[in-house]
Amino acid sequence: MGDSASPLMYRRRLRNELRAARLDKGLTQEHVATEMEWSLSKMNRIEKAKTGISANDLKVLLPLYGITDTKRTEELLTLARAARQTPWWQGYSDVAPGTLLELIDYEYAATSMSQFEPTVVPGILQTEEYALAVLQVAYGQGSPAARLADLRTRRRDLLTSEGAPAFSFAFDESVVRRLVGSPAVMSGQLMHLVNLAELDNVTIQVVPFTAGLYPGARVPFKVIEFDDEPDEDIAFLEGPRGDVITDDPEEAASYLETFNRITQLALAPSDSIGLLRKVAGEMA
Repeated sequence: MGDSASPLMYRRRLRNELRAARLDKGLTQEHVATEMEWSLSKMNRIEKAKTGISANDLKVLLPLYGITDTKRTEELLTLARAARQTPWWQGYSDVAPGTLLELIDYEYAATSMSQFEPTVVPGILQTEEYALAVLQVAYGQGSPAARLADLRTRRRDLLTSEGAPAFSFAFDESVVRRLVGSPAVMSGQLMHLVNLAELDNVTIQVVPFTAGLYPGARVPFKVIEFDDEPDEDIAFLEGPRGDVITDDPEEAASYLETFNRITQLALAPSDSIGLLRKVAGEMA
């Protein structure tokens, strides 16, 4: 089980298997909770992949679901153990907000992501130098800015990982033209975006100043989608009072609709890359 996998991904895989087995046996959540001496809320959390299930509990649950084959049992136990492992990003829990670490868990389990940024390059696309310049404004020189910049750099690995999600990014032209760090840092960042846009799973679009004011222009947001359960998509919202993750499917759908409207106003991907190259050359 690779470094790029998230505990959430394994929880989702396991809950899909268990829920299918429960339904195949014609059992209700209430019946299973009673048999397992669980609360119904615990049963709900397991089937919504909000929490994992211990190996010991799983060993008792599987016979109830009619799963007694040794090979199949071991496959599901392997998923359960992987779902309870500590991911690499938890090593930054001393400097990173809990909401950010939760977001990364979602990212590594996602099928696709759509992100809009009005002021800075999206974190997962930032070079280390650009990230450090942004974080130093927020935190001042030194720690935790350096550690957080390192976290952002490691997140980039997801872009090129095996089975990586599809990424769609849209950001305002001000992001492209705003000087962050130095002209050299900015030029390097823009060319980094050009290179990333060559990946098959990455689409980058810039909303030009000529688009005027447009819906959603003031607030950065991200919608994360999952192919196994579309009604479990989530939205990540950044704000001055703290970041928020909402799992309300209607709210996530609303932000995705806003994102789609924004991309209709944006330059085509090829024209966006042309603008990035042009501005990078001006700053070099």
